[in-house]
Order: sequence, then structure tokens, then C-alpha cells
Amino acid sequence: MLSRSLFLLTIASGLLLADPPMTRLRVEIRKAGNEKPIERASVIVRFVEGRSVVKLGKKIMTTYQMRTNQDGIATIPPIPQGKIQVQVIAKGFQTFGQIYDVAEEEKTIEIKLNDPQAQYSVHEDPKKN
Repeated sequence: MLSRSLFLLTIASGLLLADPPMTRLRVEIRKAGNEKPIERASVIVRFVEGRSVVKLGKKIMTTYQMRTNQDGIATIPPIPQGKIQVQVIAKGFQTFGQIYDVAEEEKTIEIKLNDPQAQYSVHEDPKKN
């Protein structure tokens, strides 16, 4: 009976110490409309939801920041599966941000950036007076 309990305890501790499932993430940034790749766009990936069993329920804090290559692709190192926030900032385009649920071993996220919108002001234009 003692050996059976010890065996079950060993298996349970092995499961607790196992690494969380990971995902290899690839982010492709293109211009909306003509599908041209956007190089040197800043891609920020932040792990926002999920708990580590190994750390007794403590939040996993993982953030990566990188730039796209000439093909508009940023490859992120393996991250834990769960909810991630992807933010993209590129000069001459609107900033993009969205939360994705990642549950696969490999995932490709395709993002299309729009041109910036016109600026509006509530103040009167002094040149028109």
C-alpha cells in the first residue's frame, strides 16, 4: 500500500513539474489593400492569461518585442499556450492591437495594417479667420 501511494505521488509530482505546452508563433505584417509586406514594424507579444502549475498558480509573465524582416515576418520564440496580446506599431500606419487565443503547437497570425486616418480638431482653425 505504501509503495502504491509513493508511486502515485511520484507520477503526480512528475506531471506538476512538466513544462507547460508551448507554441511557436509567426506574425506576418502586410499593408491592407495591396498585400505588400511591411518591414521594420515593431511587434510586441505579451502573454496575458494562463497560470503555471509548476509555480503553484503564479502568473506567467512573458513579453517579446522584435521587428519584422524584409518579408514582413516576425518569428517569436516558443511561448506558453493561452491568451496573448499582439501589438504592432509601424511608421506611417495605424497601430494595431488584439488578443488571440493560442492552443496549437505552431500558429501564424496575419495582420493587415491600414493607412492613418485624418486628424480632426475641436478647435477652430486660426488660418480660416
